[in-house]
Amino acid sequence: MPHAGTESSTLTTNDPDTVAPVRVEEVRVLDGPNLYFARPAIKVILHLPGYLDLKRTEAETLARRLGMRSARPGRRGTALRQRFVMRLIRNVTRRVGTEIGAGRLGVRVRAGQTVEDVVLAFPWVHRTRGRVAGEQFGAVMAGLLDSSRRVDDVIEEVASVIMAAPDGPGPSVITPTVPVASVTGTNGKTTTTRLMAHMCMTAGLTTAWSSTDGVVVMGETKEEGDFSGPAGARGVLETPGLDIGILETARGGMLLKGMGVTANDVSVVTNVSADHLGLQGIDTLDQLAEVKAIVTTVTKPQGWVVLNGDDPRVWAMRFGIKAKPWAFSLDPASPALWESINAGGRGITVLDGEIVVLSQNGDPDRLVKIVDVPMTLSGLSQNNIANALAGAAAALGLGVPRAAVVEGLRTFAPDPQHNWGRLNTYSLPLAQGGKATVIVDMAHNEAGLEALLDVARGLAAPGGAVRLGLGCAGDRADEAITAMGEIAGHGAEEVVLKIARHYLRGRQPDELLGLFRDGLAKVGVLDVPEYDTELGAVEALVPHALDGDVIALMCHAERTEVDRWIRDHGGKVDDARAIRRKVVAARGEHELEAEIAALWETDDEPARIAAAQRLVDAHPGDPRLVFELAGAKDATGDEQGAIGLYEEALAGGLREPHRHRAQLQLASSLRVVGRAAEALALVNDVLEARSHNTAALMLRALVQADLGQERQAVADLIRATLEATTDVDTQSYRRALRAYADELAPASD
Repeated sequence: MPHAGTESSTLTTNDPDTVAPVRVEEVRVLDGPNLYFARPAIKVILHLPGYLDLKRTEAETLARRLGMRSARPGRRGTALRQRFVMRLIRNVTRRVGTEIGAGRLGVRVRAGQTVEDVVLAFPWVHRTRGRVAGEQFGAVMAGLLDSSRRVDDVIEEVASVIMAAPDGPGPSVITPTVPVASVTGTNGKTTTTRLMAHMCMTAGLTTAWSSTDGVVVMGETKEEGDFSGPAGARGVLETPGLDIGILETARGGMLLKGMGVTANDVSVVTNVSADHLGLQGIDTLDQLAEVKAIVTTVTKPQGWVVLNGDDPRVWAMRFGIKAKPWAFSLDPASPALWESINAGGRGITVLDGEIVVLSQNGDPDRLVKIVDVPMTLSGLSQNNIANALAGAAAALGLGVPRAAVVEGLRTFAPDPQHNWGRLNTYSLPLAQGGKATVIVDMAHNEAGLEALLDVARGLAAPGGAVRLGLGCAGDRADEAITAMGEIAGHGAEEVVLKIARHYLRGRQPDELLGLFRDGLAKVGVLDVPEYDTELGAVEALVPHALDGDVIALMCHAERTEVDRWIRDHGGKVDDARAIRRKVVAARGEHELEAEIAALWETDDEPARIAAAQRLVDAHPGDPRLVFELAGAKDATGDEQGAIGLYEEALAGGLREPHRHRAQLQLASSLRVVGRAAEALALVNDVLEARSHNTAALMLRALVQADLGQERQAVADLIRATLEATTDVDTQSYRRALRAYADELAPASD
């Protein structure tokens, strides 16, 4: 018989080869709202091979002994038999509850990992007695298999053991006395929590929050570590003088201990995607969504439940809430927004490039432009736009003044000060010249890696490469780790593997790296080097980087070391303006694109030159603006003045798609002033990278003519035309035309 205080116990026989017919696999005390009840509960996992092996007639007889009518046990070892056992356990639990004076005891019964496993849950008031009750279900279920014993005797015997147990302490779950928000989801929890806290502090409220990084009070870390469970809630809510608490609430804490608070004023669910599947009985996304929904079920009726309207599993959580819904969506036409509003709730979305709040009465409330929200990286990070929407809605739902919410959105940056380890972006000087962008991010699953690579690609200069340091914690499914390898191989030009030994969580390093390599191999990426630290991965990638490249690191254990190394090597954290410049440059544009376009809309050449000069003076060292000034002078016939400016722009790191244009315009100006040999060298440089550039081919022919190489010029033009054309007639004469070209000037090898 199990003993009070044990986590699990087994009813065995004296024969070591005999399998126990009933085994208590686990008894877990859930101290707060949980997957089964909105109040503390005992969870029991029962392994019941004896019931699955009963003959049908024996099962029917047992059902009659328990007063169960029209029971259909099904065949041995089937899922139908498991359902019969679940019904039987529900019946027995309620009878035990009546016997111990608990009245009609609330009971939840679920299928376990196998057909022989059943999960039982029931509420508790006193910890010790509740645990003993859970442990005694092994005894009662084993006793019922003995057909010689009366059912009432079995139940009375177990009830007497339970009643003899001391009460023990009551639940330690906290009932908040200040407004509280609970934030959960697969990705974005920590960022949304920090953003909300920033808004609250902006409003002058004494704010504390907990997350996977620790317990923080007014920006000062009081305890480091993963505090995304009940301990974090306690650390936050025990803060003296607290005005408001923000609690990151992860799946692990809810499954293993329950929530840390009895209720919340606002709950947020960011998204549900594959992560930690296969742990604690959660094997599917639907099961994971059910766990995440716990925070929404205990939101006060007068409160707000902020749900991702773009995630069907999250939006479906509205059916289980008592509070008002507040949908957020990146799509202003999303049905979820209108469903939320029609249900008496609100919506928040992006409309005409602005974050707007939607409600039944009144026009959309325009909060702020997306480009003025630094955490979105000028609109590049779709994930952080969603986090900004969720955080703004939740803060408004908590009663934070609108002005503080807007100011919080404008001032919360993706830097180590505000959002440590989440899309922290640096500019790093390279020994070979130029600068690379380094992104340090906590990406830890498939969705997070895809988001990181999207941002990296959006910050890379045209033609720039993305170089990735790939790694994750060991407690992911094999399929998920392999999938991350495949995603990395698709999304990055260079990949190195790194190990975070503190996060191996039971796996061997070679096993983890092997799964990544399997995924990389699926997309043809082989011979990937590995490094024993995250810093080692960065140190290996930097020497390969060229100007405009992006180095993206999935960083979990060594953020401080990586940050220090970057700064020691001249790197600087990008501010909002620097990120904006990179985003615009990655699109082949400039942050002053409108002003540049205006230069060429006027026919007043002196005015154009003067305007271009003012731009250069206001932004010294900007190669694109120097290039435009050169073009303005070139257009007036001032080739001598333009040549030096073209050279300055190229030397200053002018990037594509303007770099080759500057080379051609410089070559043209050099030709005009009689420096044809220099012009030819420049044109040949362009053609080496862009062999079919028509303007370069024609300019080369002109320069060759200037140098007395008319026959070579005609021959080169013929050959270039033959390579580029799809004209049927020209193709018919390909051999003859090639012969003419060779006659004019033999082709060089």
